[in-house]
Amino acid sequence: MRCKIPLNRALLCLAAWCFFNPGLRAQTHFEKTIKQKIDSLFAAGGKVAATGINDTKMQQAKPLLYPNDAMQSVMSPTGWGGYGTYIFGGIGGVYPEVYRQNKADLITSVGACTGNSLKAVNVAASLNMTDVHRFRNFSANFIISKSINSANSISAGALQMFANEQQSDAPGSTFYIAYSHAVQNILSRLPGCSKLSYTIGIGTGRFLYKSPKDVEAGRGKYGTAVFGNISYEIFAHTNMCLEWSGMNLGLSIGTRPFKSPLSIGIGVNNLTRYSADKANIVLSVGYPLSIKR
Repeated sequence: MRCKIPLNRALLCLAAWCFFNPGLRAQTHFEKTIKQKIDSLFAAGGKVAATGINDTKMQQAKPLLYPNDAMQSVMSPTGWGGYGTYIFGGIGGVYPEVYRQNKADLITSVGACTGNSLKAVNVAASLNMTDVHRFRNFSANFIISKSINSANSISAGALQMFANEQQSDAPGSTFYIAYSHAVQNILSRLPGCSKLSYTIGIGTGRFLYKSPKDVEAGRGKYGTAVFGNISYEIFAHTNMCLEWSGMNLGLSIGTRPFKSPLSIGIGVNNLTRYSADKANIVLSVGYPLSIKR
């Protein structure tokens, strides 16, 4: 998982991947996001609205608000799921890597999801590569999500499955469950959406076990296992997020800056001394490519 690419080269590679990859230009959002599947939830809501409602009581009922279309978190999972069938890709990185000097640590991911989480469930699977410059150290993610309604959703996931124990510095596979809610009385600038949403979850692996370096540094072996985040819209299509990863506190911004579904997240993690030896910058970029809604 160690990537020894200097920061300037890493950022140049990231920019080139975002703007010159033909697959990204093929559609003018990554989920969400992972997540960043929130874009897809809006499509589901649009289909419901398009059918029309004739019942007078239904017309008078206050509609439920969705989360907005920007990333709801950068460093921790959410309970929001997808709608429809699409493929997605993303790249993320941190700088500097903790307990190392002036080294970036990158990860890339590509995957697909299918299913209507409003009527049944949505299932997503993706392949990670965590040793980018050597093109090795692969693992898999599997996430299933279910929307209770537009305002509430749950997800369960298995992350970093089948990683090579000789190459990976991850604490084995991670399993989690998360619940997300869009607060209903704070209106977004985007019609039908909420400015404020939050997630709470619990998990094993990366949410529970600290790194060997943390243990050596006397910071203990266990994290909290509980993670969470709260997201508030500060500008149109832009959220500020406060996150607890199970290991440390982070502050991030998630944005959808263009009309295209490109999602970008940037944040600062490890703001406390609970784990790691220093704060570092986290960057995430993702994009979905719809196949069928």
